[in-house]
Amino acid sequence: MPIEIKMPALSPTMEEGKLAKWLVKEGDTVSSGDIMAEIETDKATMEFEAVDEGVIGKITVAEGTEGVKVGTVIAILAGEGEDASSVEAPKADAPKAAAPKEEAPKAEAAPTPTPAAAPKAAASGDRVVASPLAKRIADAKGVDLSGVTGSGPNGRIVKADVEAAQGGAAKKAAPAPAASAPVAAPAAATSSVEMADETRALLDARVPHTVEKLSGMRKTIARRLTQSMQEAPHIYLTVDVQLDKLMALRSQINATLEKQGVKVSVNDMLVKALGMALIAVPECNVTFAGNEIIKYERADVSVAVSIPNGLITPIVTGANEKSFSAIAKATKDLGTRAKEGKLKPEEYQGGTASISNMGMMGIKQFTAVINPPQSTILAIGAGDKRPWVMPDGSLGVATIMTATGSFDHRAVDGADGARLMAAFREFVENPLAMIA
Repeated sequence: MPIEIKMPALSPTMEEGKLAKWLVKEGDTVSSGDIMAEIETDKATMEFEAVDEGVIGKITVAEGTEGVKVGTVIAILAGEGEDASSVEAPKADAPKAAAPKEEAPKAEAAPTPTPAAAPKAAASGDRVVASPLAKRIADAKGVDLSGVTGSGPNGRIVKADVEAAQGGAAKKAAPAPAASAPVAAPAAATSSVEMADETRALLDARVPHTVEKLSGMRKTIARRLTQSMQEAPHIYLTVDVQLDKLMALRSQINATLEKQGVKVSVNDMLVKALGMALIAVPECNVTFAGNEIIKYERADVSVAVSIPNGLITPIVTGANEKSFSAIAKATKDLGTRAKEGKLKPEEYQGGTASISNMGMMGIKQFTAVINPPQSTILAIGAGDKRPWVMPDGSLGVATIMTATGSFDHRAVDGADGARLMAAFREFVENPLAMIA
């Protein structure tokens, strides 16, 4: 009996993926454990292993197909003693192969003008239904919309209709409404799709451009960050932190580790500082879960890494317990494999808090969006020389960075967030406490 091979769920949250590459072809014999395909999820490209053994009778989803739902039959394996060439694809339609990269859409074509007697102009008391863009163009061109027939959904007047009507009747002065006339209901809210169409039409006419289809990763980033900003009330707390002692200690550590080929970065040390601060202030090492708050006993710090087409947050597990050198090795390995798309789901899904460092790009200060379901993320700016009041009260120059914590106010009170920021600053400004 033929065996259906289905699109696997390669992570707990995966709903669909891209069949990036087939490593087998029809007629090939596969055994359990053989790599059959590369599947691209929203975060990484992963290898798909065969579970059963047999001969590939039919490949039902073409290489390069995007949006393949989990559970979709992607291939048929001929059973023992069966003729592989006689295997038939399932009756359900397979997803269509991904279309080539779209070119810039053409400007909306103007409809063919109709004889003046054909369209029925809106009665004087009727409400004119038109897109916001069409109204703006009509107002600028002096076109009376009551005499324009709409070609959009439900007779909605769109940009092309107004442009086709240019040169027609001039815009009429609106008569004063009768005292007893009812107030017209406001026009329906413009959908995001309509707004996108109008923006595209405007760009078509003015700016040369191309249209690029969103990758699965970019779609996920958009969805999760929108969810975070809509659901989690953010509170932002900022502190300035002196880096001189931390940088001096880093120089000593790297001199010691030079023979081992290990180099600790400032960010590695900040990951450790955040991990220890989360343990010192456990009220911030939490997740809001409806009627419950989940409190973590270990600090797993997600480190934001920029990769082609998006961002991923590999996790340094137990950052509060790891040495600086261990964190340096972990972040280097995770960062390299993140950019190659070779992280395992458990290496980037989860984490108890995040850190995002844009200081190396010269950004002095910024705020970060919380990475759900976490409740804390730390945004790190560049360290630079600034005037600073020294411990003895004298004015000097020190290396200062600005750090801003974003907290989910449903789970973290402002006072607890302030305590975390103070603890983080204390560890950074007195770094020997992190190795004592």
